[in-house]
This record gives sequence, C-alpha cells and structure tokens, in this order.
Amino acid sequence: MEPDFNKMKLIPAIVQDYKTKEVLMLAYVNEESYKYMIENKQTCFYSRSRQELWHKGETSGDFQNIKGMYLDCDKDTLLIYVEQLGKGACHTGSYSCFFNEIMQFEDESNNSIIEEVYNQIKDRDKNPKENSYTNYLLNEGIDKICKKVGEEATETVIAAKNTNKDELIGEISDLVYHVLVLMYNRNIGLEDVQGKLIERHKIQGNKKKKHIKGDY
Repeated sequence: MEPDFNKMKLIPAIVQDYKTKEVLMLAYVNEESYKYMIENKQTCFYSRSRQELWHKGETSGDFQNIKGMYLDCDKDTLLIYVEQLGKGACHTGSYSCFFNEIMQFEDESNNSIIEEVYNQIKDRDKNPKENSYTNYLLNEGIDKICKKVGEEATETVIAAKNTNKDELIGEISDLVYHVLVLMYNRNIGLEDVQGKLIERHKIQGNKKKKHIKGDY
C-alpha cells in the first residue's frame, strides 16, 4: 500500500521518536521524497518554501533513521517513526518542534513519571537552564554522576535499616533519578533496561540454586 499521489501531490508526514513516541515535527512529502525514504531508510521531505527535496540532516547532521512508517485510512497522511540523531528535529536546536506551550498537558497515566523524568534529563542536555542540577551533573561528567549514584545507593541502604518509610521512599527516589542521569550519560534508554528485564523475567530456573545473574 502506498500514498495516493494522484489525489494529492504533497501529503503531510508526522514524525515521531520511535522510543519515546514524542512528536518531533510535521513536514510534507511528494512522490520523489517518498521513494527516497523507502530506498534509503532516512527521512526526506519536500520544502514548500524552497520548492526542492529536503533530506533531513543533510546540512545539520541531525539525520532521522526510519524505524517504521504507516499510512492513514485515506492514503494521504504518513506517520513516520524515527531514530533522531544529533541535537534534535527542530532548526532552533530544540529536540521537538512542538515546544511553544499554549495549554499544558497533564499526563495522568500511572506509569509515565520515570519516562517523563528521563525525557526532562534529555531536554536539559539539549536546552540547558540556569541553576539546573541536571545540567550541573551532565557538565561535571561521568565521575561525578557515578559518585552521586554511589552516595544515593549508600543512603538508601542506611534508610532501609531504619523504620521511617517516608525517608526510605525519598532515598529510593533520589537513587532512581541519579541512575536515570547515568543512563542518559551512557546512552542507555528506558527501553534498553525494559528489554533486559523482560529477557531475564522469561528465564526460569531452579529457585533453590544459588542466584545467577540473568535468572530472576
């Protein structure tokens, strides 16, 4: 199934981060740019202002590797899942083009806060803010981040020995945050850890044997 370019010479393409599902940009595709994407597995659009093909990242280095592509029911809109390389999708330097808030979205899902914190760490790296603790850690580098993870792990163990549940929850939260900073610094995504947990969860062994890493 392919877009119906006889119906429309240009069709909109919605581009999403394949990991986070964040909407990165909206662009337009003609038949030639569509064929380029199919053959080369990188995004290519048609610039309406310049009236020419636009291979995303050709000048900026912020290429988009295509991970999946879907066509809507009317065959006139594309949804493209990409691996975003470089600084981001927007020419301003922002990771996503959609950063001008009009009405704040309150995510009420129960399992999104860790992903939200991880995405904020990523955004701080792309768009630093003054007096940001995350920016401080990222600027200091891996040694400082590892030191903080070690400190928070020790404080978590100490809190676990006490009877104050709220204190333990606070220390665990601090530890999780610093581990997320470590993950981002080492280019490890949440889906990488999730995949490893799924892999280990499926392993079944003799529970009486001494625990071996990789067997839950």
